[in-house]
Amino acid sequence: MGNSVIDKAKEYFGQIVEEQLNRVEAMKKTQDWIDYSQVKPIIIGIIGGDGIGLHIAAEARKVLEFMLQEEVKSGKVEMRNIEGLTIENRAEQNKSIPDDVLEEIKKCHVTLKGPTTTPRKGDPWPNIESCNVSMRRYLDLFANVRPVKVPKDGIDWMFFRENTEGAYIMGSKGINVTEDLAIDFKVITSQGAERIIRLAFDYAKKNNINRVTIVTKANVVKTSDGKFLDIGYKIAKEYPEIEVDDWYIDIMTAKIIDPKRRTQFKVVVLPNLYGDILTDEAAELQGGVGTAGSANIGKQYAMFEAIHGSAPRMVKEGRAQYADPSSMIRAASMLINHIGYPDRAKNLEMALDICGQYEKKLVLTGRDTGATGAELAEYLMETIQDPNLKEKWEGFTK
Repeated sequence: MGNSVIDKAKEYFGQIVEEQLNRVEAMKKTQDWIDYSQVKPIIIGIIGGDGIGLHIAAEARKVLEFMLQEEVKSGKVEMRNIEGLTIENRAEQNKSIPDDVLEEIKKCHVTLKGPTTTPRKGDPWPNIESCNVSMRRYLDLFANVRPVKVPKDGIDWMFFRENTEGAYIMGSKGINVTEDLAIDFKVITSQGAERIIRLAFDYAKKNNINRVTIVTKANVVKTSDGKFLDIGYKIAKEYPEIEVDDWYIDIMTAKIIDPKRRTQFKVVVLPNLYGDILTDEAAELQGGVGTAGSANIGKQYAMFEAIHGSAPRMVKEGRAQYADPSSMIRAASMLINHIGYPDRAKNLEMALDICGQYEKKLVLTGRDTGATGAELAEYLMETIQDPNLKEKWEGFTK
């Protein structure tokens, strides 16, 4: 029996290797970056997802339409609601993204996405892959970009988390060799590491930032993390004006809450799993994952999303209207910047800071003891129209 079990595992591993080698070859075929200034209309898909996603997506769309009202009116921008990404529909079709929904998503240049439920053991759903993981793979959204800012504490971080490989891309590909032995896989490729690290350095150079930090566990995970770190230092040589350092993920999670050290970090680049952990911790300093947005960037497509979950309990208890849409609206500001309107994106970011961190005229508690998501959206839009918006923001952040 031993030989047959081993042979079966070898065969399975061979399939995994073949699949990943094919992915490497696909990455070698270079694509140009989309130029949004040459696109008319820019099609923005609004994906509600499920749980509270349907509610916060509606509020995020209101704000997005408000910020881009001139472009929508002139036909430069078109917005579409994309339905069918609920857990019920995905479970019924037994697919992380149903084919018809994926086709609608591919018709959009960028999407703004609410949270989606990923089934876990004990849930009443089939064990389908994470919708986010699938979308990143199908659209080759290789860069997960997450900003975290707390101006009063001197925190201004931009995280570049690799999105299409590492531990997550193989998360549903593990094998139970026997009842006693389970093996999962982690993949780092030269092409995947290089493009995310180069994007981080390019961002730092473009924004006159003089430091990039690489985070791995290369002292223990020597082959895959070692490759990521080696490529990072190789690329760093092309940017002599930028200082580069590296930290291991365990100590990095400590140092970003160290008031003496954390203000020194600026741009951080890291593999998938570590990026997921570190950015959630970082978001807590900003006010929690409910306040943090996220961009998933590829050369032809981009998807912007809230980083928190779908909170089905809130829906079940009838509290969905009290869900905080700040994370999805902050993602909308990143979308606005990505398609070529940085000034308006900055105005929305300032309004989010003022309303969420400083004035706090409205407080969301997730219950009827606080404001609704709709009330927050109105508060934001009123704040954006304040002619003294920038001066007010600078007054709070000094």
